[in-house]
Amino acid sequence: MAYKSLLTIASSETGTRTAVDAGTKLALAMDAHLETLALGVDRSQLGYAYIGTGAVIMQVAMERAAEEAAQHEKYLRAALEAQGQDLRWSLDSAVCQLGALGELVGARARYSDLVVLPQPYGDDQGAEGEAVLESALFDGAAPVLVLPASGLPAALPKRVVLAWNQSREAMVAARRAMPLLKRAEQVVITVVDPSANGPERSDPGGNLCQMLVRHGVRAEVSVLARTLPRVSDVLARQCQDIGADLLVMGAYGHSRFREAILGGATRNMLESAEVPVFMAH
Repeated sequence: MAYKSLLTIASSETGTRTAVDAGTKLALAMDAHLETLALGVDRSQLGYAYIGTGAVIMQVAMERAAEEAAQHEKYLRAALEAQGQDLRWSLDSAVCQLGALGELVGARARYSDLVVLPQPYGDDQGAEGEAVLESALFDGAAPVLVLPASGLPAALPKRVVLAWNQSREAMVAARRAMPLLKRAEQVVITVVDPSANGPERSDPGGNLCQMLVRHGVRAEVSVLARTLPRVSDVLARQCQDIGADLLVMGAYGHSRFREAILGGATRNMLESAEVPVFMAH
C-alpha cells in the first residue's frame, strides 16, 4: 500500500519550494509521480459598474492572473528541476476566478492519492491558499498533507500522533494515512477528554488500535485530559512530548463557516502547527 499519484498546487511563491521538497521525498520513497499545478487567480469581485467598465476590469484581472500563473510556473519548474533526475514529475498551469477554485482544484485532486500543500495562513498568503486546501478536501475528496514552514523532516515519519474522537472524519483520516502509519516506528492514538457516556467509554481508542495493529501498525493509545483551553493545544503538546514528526486528524468536524468565525480544532491546528498535518474529511 503506497501513494502513487501526488499533487501540489502553487497559488503563491510562499511555501512552494517547501511543498515541492516534501512531495519529492514522498514520491521517491513510494515510487510515485508528482503532479504540480501553477495557479493564477482572478480575485476581482465585480458588484456593479458603469456600462462597459466591467468587461475592461475582468480583462485586466485575467491578464494579471495569467502573468501570475506564468510566474508560478517558472518558480515551480526551477524547484522541480533542482530535485534531480530520479523524480518523475509533470507541470501544468491554469487561470481561474476565485469563485471557481473548487471546481478546478477538485478536478485535479480527485485523481490524486495525496495533495501536498503549504500552510494556508500567514502574512504572505492570500485567500486562495485556504480555498485551495478546502477545495482539495471537499471537492476533490482527497487527503491533504499540510506543511509548516520547516517542511517535511523525513520522507517517512517515524513517530505519528493520530487524533481520535470516534468521528467519521477521524476514521477517514486514519484509513487514508495507512501507507504512512504502516511505515512509522510509533503511532500514538491520542484521545482528548473522551466522553464518559460514549460507545468507547470503557476502552477509548481500543477498537481503532486493534484495527491498525492487524494492518501491521505499531499503535498504542494515549488518553489525555483537556488541561489546555483548546483541543489543538493538547494535540500540539502531545506532538512535542513524543517528538512526533506527523499529526493525523480528521478535518472540519463542524461547518467551515463555523470554524472560520468561532474557531475549531482544524483551523486552530492549521494556523499554529509546527509539524506536518495529515488531514482528510
